[in-house]
Amino acid sequence: MKIPYKIYLNEEEMPKQYYNVRADMKKKPAPLLNPGTLQPMTAAELEQVFCKELVQQELDDTTPYIDIPAEILSFYKMYRPSPLVRAYELEKKLGTPAHIYYKFEGNNTSGSHKLNSAIAQAYYAKKQGLKGLTTETGAGQWGTALSMACAYLDIPLHVFMVKCSYEQKPFRREVMRTYGAQVTPSPSATTEVGKRILANDPDCTGSLGCAISEAVECAVTNEGYRYVLGSVLNQVLLHQSVIGLETKTAMDKYGIKPDIIIGCAGGGSNLGGLISPFMGAQLRGEAQYQFIAVEPASCPSFTRGKYAYDFCDTGMVCPLAKMYTLGSSFIPSANHAGGLRYHGMSPTLSELYDQGLMEARAVEQTSVFEAAEYFAKIEGILPAPESSHAIRVALDEAIKCRETGEQKTILFGLTGTGYFDMIAYQRYNDGEMRDYIPTDEDIAASLSKLPKV
Repeated sequence: MKIPYKIYLNEEEMPKQYYNVRADMKKKPAPLLNPGTLQPMTAAELEQVFCKELVQQELDDTTPYIDIPAEILSFYKMYRPSPLVRAYELEKKLGTPAHIYYKFEGNNTSGSHKLNSAIAQAYYAKKQGLKGLTTETGAGQWGTALSMACAYLDIPLHVFMVKCSYEQKPFRREVMRTYGAQVTPSPSATTEVGKRILANDPDCTGSLGCAISEAVECAVTNEGYRYVLGSVLNQVLLHQSVIGLETKTAMDKYGIKPDIIIGCAGGGSNLGGLISPFMGAQLRGEAQYQFIAVEPASCPSFTRGKYAYDFCDTGMVCPLAKMYTLGSSFIPSANHAGGLRYHGMSPTLSELYDQGLMEARAVEQTSVFEAAEYFAKIEGILPAPESSHAIRVALDEAIKCRETGEQKTILFGLTGTGYFDMIAYQRYNDGEMRDYIPTDEDIAASLSKLPKV
């Protein structure tokens, strides 16, 4: 059967339920802990920070499928289902016997997969009758997506954007403001935790951990507000499962089985969303796959971090999560050109990785941008720096197939477009981009501050 260049599902084939991979995990992710008592967080405690229905999703590790509300499905239909693309031209250019597919999530104004969870979280906030939301954003994709969702539902939003990204990505910032969001560079002098961070380091360029601390403080000190997060949490991976569910349905429709599934990894939203239904099939003994998480060498949570309980934020006000972490005080180099700046990794993905059910690779950013430009010239899409981490390893695996003669099927997630990342592309094209890899001493110093649990 001839496989089309682009496989589109019809409206009736779109997922009507989210898939919860934790339901099929024999060993569940460890619970979030209260930072004061070190006891598992209760629903009542979490509801002081998060929307009530999202808390239920966060704590549910037994229900395999959760219905997608009709209002969210209606919004999804504006840009979903997204295409699954057979990269015929890329295969030809590489001279590889491998079959390469990518799931493209950049076909919406936010330019990324983040909108899948943004509209869900905004919907549950609106349903609860909240006055507004706060959040953080790194490269700006999550903040952009949530700004769109909140504008659609008429909910005020305050975004704390990692300072170096705020300065390096002005257009992403302005899209958020165009949709009505208030955007503040983090760390800032508008919160107590931001003031403490700046007092310790006036030139701090920020991290997602810093921005999370400020957004949480802003939420809990403003009546009727709640905090929402674009990655890491179980609820986010649940919403992003629409990516993998669509992909698996499309592949099953044409009798395609991927051998290797690759996703970029920062906090885990895209990776978790893409692999969840495939991982579920493997956990149930129905199939076997090779899963590869690709992270930046400058923020290597999986490959050089420690599996331990750690604060989810730099200010140490959020719950503790058991995850692969570099330590909540770890600040990636300001030379780091993309997102994927979080010090830790999704507790769900961390548990799967710790069980040996997937592998991880760290790649340097100059090789990532080399892969991005190669892909753009052949496939006609300028990819986001984050997505390009997955492209880098997909190319590497396809080249291995060329060398060995193996005809493997490679699937990767193309999380979004890079049209708001042109300063990073400019730095690469001008030869100004440098690779930065933290030393063992850098990481050890941060890990030494892990809480004693």
